[in-house]
Amino acid sequence: MQLLPIHTPLLREGDDLVSILTENAEFEDGDILALSSKAIATVEGSAIALEDIDVSEEAEFLSEHCGKTPALRQAMLNETQRLHGKVVGKCKHAVLTELKPDGLKEGTIMAASAGLDQSNIPAGFTIGWPMDPVVSVGQLRKALKDVTGKDIALLITDSCCRPRRIGVTAIALVVSGFDPLEDMRGKKDLFGREMTMTQEARADQLATAANIIMGNTDASIPAVIIRDHAIPFSDFEGWVPGIEPEEDLFHGII
Repeated sequence: MQLLPIHTPLLREGDDLVSILTENAEFEDGDILALSSKAIATVEGSAIALEDIDVSEEAEFLSEHCGKTPALRQAMLNETQRLHGKVVGKCKHAVLTELKPDGLKEGTIMAASAGLDQSNIPAGFTIGWPMDPVVSVGQLRKALKDVTGKDIALLITDSCCRPRRIGVTAIALVVSGFDPLEDMRGKKDLFGREMTMTQEARADQLATAANIIMGNTDASIPAVIIRDHAIPFSDFEGWVPGIEPEEDLFHGII
């Protein structure tokens, strides 16, 4: 499998993302394009001006006990509400939210600060996910097909934390063009034992691989082409399915 970085100029609101991508990369049929959620949100104008936010007592409390400014904590609370979520955990450096965005049919998404951060954005702003990532991924895939003539699948990524592990990795928020999960149940291992539970998180695995190339600092690589991956394309387009709390191995712990 090849991971091919796409270097871009600094992205700004209103930029033509498809033109920027096609000017800086050569696509082939069967490529999977991993795109940073923050890059899409930036060009779509989803940055949040912190000076415009009215701060609540809850935001003041979270700022005092979990760090960050009251305005940033209020932006997180507002985004949590927009994504039909709730605060489920906190420590001295962070706040954990559980989100159920419109269109997510199975499970929820655990995200620090409702997906908001201040990396690679001007001072005084914060940014999270696109307003509707499913619409975004569908429009981008169609536009790339129109411009390049190539059949390219897409996934939108974001960094994430994991229970009891130091450091961030990545998840796929939404996918267009391939199944985000590969069901291994019913298949046999090397000794002929039938798999009964395993489902491979293909989209998350690809997101993590791409995130190694993208980085989280000043690399200016908001997109990565994944090539020679042997993953079949499909009609799937939407949020990557999650798991219901009562079926989650970590239920009751986090």
